[in-house]
Amino acid sequence: MAKDMTLTEMRFGLDNLSCGSCVARAEKALATAPGVQQARVNLATKRAAITIDADFELPLLTDVMQKAGYPLHVDTPKDATVEDEQSHLRRNLILAALLTLPVFVLEMGGHLFVPFHHWVIATIGQGPSWILQFVLTSVVLFGPGAVFFRLGVPALLRGAPEMNSLVVLGTSAAWGYSTVATFAPSLLPEASRHVYFEAAAVIVTLILLGRYLEAGARGRAGAAIRGLMDLTPETATLIRDGRDITIAVGDIAPDDLIRLYPGERVAVDGIVTEGASHIDEAMISGEPIPVEKRQGATVVGGTINGTGALIYRATHVGRDTVLAKIVEMVDTAQSTRLPIQSLINKITGVFVPVVLAIATCATAGWWIIGGDPAQALVIGVSVLIIACPCAMGLATPVSIMVGTGRAAELGVLFRRGEALQRFADVDVVAFDKTGTLTEGKPTVRAVISYGTQSVDQILALAASAERQSEHPLAQAVVQHAQTRGLTLPVLTEFQSLTGSGVMAQLGDGQLLLGSDRLMVERGLSLPDQDATSDATTIYLALDGLVIGRIDLTDALKPHAASTVTHLKARGIEVLLLSGDAAGPVAAVAAELGINDARARLRPEDKLMVVEQLRASGRVVAFVGDGINDAPVLAAADVGIALGSGTDIAIEAADVVLMSGDPAAVTTARALSAATMRNIKQNLAWAFGYNIALIPVAAGALALFGGPLLSPMLAAGAMAASSVLVVLNALRLRRVT
Repeated sequence: MAKDMTLTEMRFGLDNLSCGSCVARAEKALATAPGVQQARVNLATKRAAITIDADFELPLLTDVMQKAGYPLHVDTPKDATVEDEQSHLRRNLILAALLTLPVFVLEMGGHLFVPFHHWVIATIGQGPSWILQFVLTSVVLFGPGAVFFRLGVPALLRGAPEMNSLVVLGTSAAWGYSTVATFAPSLLPEASRHVYFEAAAVIVTLILLGRYLEAGARGRAGAAIRGLMDLTPETATLIRDGRDITIAVGDIAPDDLIRLYPGERVAVDGIVTEGASHIDEAMISGEPIPVEKRQGATVVGGTINGTGALIYRATHVGRDTVLAKIVEMVDTAQSTRLPIQSLINKITGVFVPVVLAIATCATAGWWIIGGDPAQALVIGVSVLIIACPCAMGLATPVSIMVGTGRAAELGVLFRRGEALQRFADVDVVAFDKTGTLTEGKPTVRAVISYGTQSVDQILALAASAERQSEHPLAQAVVQHAQTRGLTLPVLTEFQSLTGSGVMAQLGDGQLLLGSDRLMVERGLSLPDQDATSDATTIYLALDGLVIGRIDLTDALKPHAASTVTHLKARGIEVLLLSGDAAGPVAAVAAELGINDARARLRPEDKLMVVEQLRASGRVVAFVGDGINDAPVLAAADVGIALGSGTDIAIEAADVVLMSGDPAAVTTARALSAATMRNIKQNLAWAFGYNIALIPVAAGALALFGGPLLSPMLAAGAMAASSVLVVLNALRLRRVT
């Protein structure tokens, strides 16, 4: 029997992730598990996404990750995880700071104020002072600092050292040397009998401070998705057997009737059955003006009702609501790894062993050169502590996390995080016309009959043929017929002619409805054509004879012109690719200032244009909203679907503009460019920091008469590096 190779994606939380090298090792371990085809680990969210096949078994994966040192657990909401982490880090930080302060004062106070040193020697004595420092530092290391040993020591024993391992080696070396100097001083040369308890304690405290600040910053980075999740109310008023009862939103089922009071949030997606009101849909569309809702209108969960009261029938609940899908899309994008991250993971995977080698060589070299084991120890500890693969690991994912979150707040959903990287390089944007640059709400301008049929008969036949179509032109024809109160004839054997029209049977006769091109292809002659007309024309033929036509017009969207101007001002070429006739396409292009406008394109023609542009080295984005646009949306470097478009188009796209406003294209590109710029800044800082400071910690300046780097300063710099990366990423929250 053939094996089912259907691939699905699963997500888990991962414990013990602390730096970029952890990410590389966790991904390598995940990939070795049976049935795992692909694995991505995100340091910013501390979660893993895996693609699995039919051979996958969860217990086997659990066992593999337990042995690797990164236990997995059922994925929990990110806000709960971050809050728990912050609370735990806060407690450890406070305890470590309280214990470290007296150690720091006893040892460093005398260096800062010499009389204090004499007072300590005269009152406490050097021996008791060192013993007190030993006790307090030991509590710091094996109390609040135990997390470093719990994670770092097993990693060392597995031969896969990471950041915690560096902290363990550095603090243990300082603590161990000081313990020998305190309790067995005869083992050391007299000139080298110094203690560095304060260095070990301060290192732990500063790194805990850095992790606490980093966790808080990461929490703010994820604020966008938590804000979306908070839009759903906890309860709703259900109408059951004529009575109002309050139930949890999670208990609402499709077809339930729900009462919506003024000022309340809509609980789930639905259709209004009674009442009238205006609802603020800014969180979905980005439009600040409330939208009128009456019987038959749709309402979206999470939006805010105005002053009216409504009753609506639930249509989509739970994970099927628009809001839930938005949260899922943002979550997926935030968990994405950009192509640039793969290189970073390879570097961080070997970074810690390289640092260990440098620290060992620096310690041995300075011991040989200077003959002072204490000085050599200080240099070795400084190298171990200054290195920070954490900043490298956070540089990309935290920027993606903030960038995609900010985009969601502005109504731009990056369904795939890779689009963030590609969009910044786009140099051609191709637009569909109807429903993308135009309102997609055409109106019938004229109905013309070429034969014995009346205008109403032509309209009724066309509406009957179009009533099964979702295309805006079809809906306009049907609505115009309904407005005129026409009775639609019965047609059978409908056949859609993709991108051209529709064919059906009227009794024994064959009805054909579509563009002038369709008529010509079928060998039919057209009574009159005006290639310069700005109207979109559809023709109606019966039994091989064209019997009438309908002219429709569609207004431009308010921001269409400014969007094209904005893109062109930034050196981006703008194309108009439309299936409409040459006249209306040329009219729209002229009004918008688009120089390259192509008409009468089938879906395969649009696809060919995009593929030709890509083959010539151009980076192409395509913006569309219809079912016919799905192939080209999928083929473009960046496919952009309007949220007002069809589900098929949205599924094929990389980016969704919830407002349906083409101006959001410029917002999306600005966010993409800002995010990529932010990532490059983070990477420059993370790598530049290590390239510059590791040699300093190894004593490079001291070789030329300069200073040595204190382990405490090294710890402060290391903690600051990660915090600065996250704080820099948070600047993306100000992009407008």
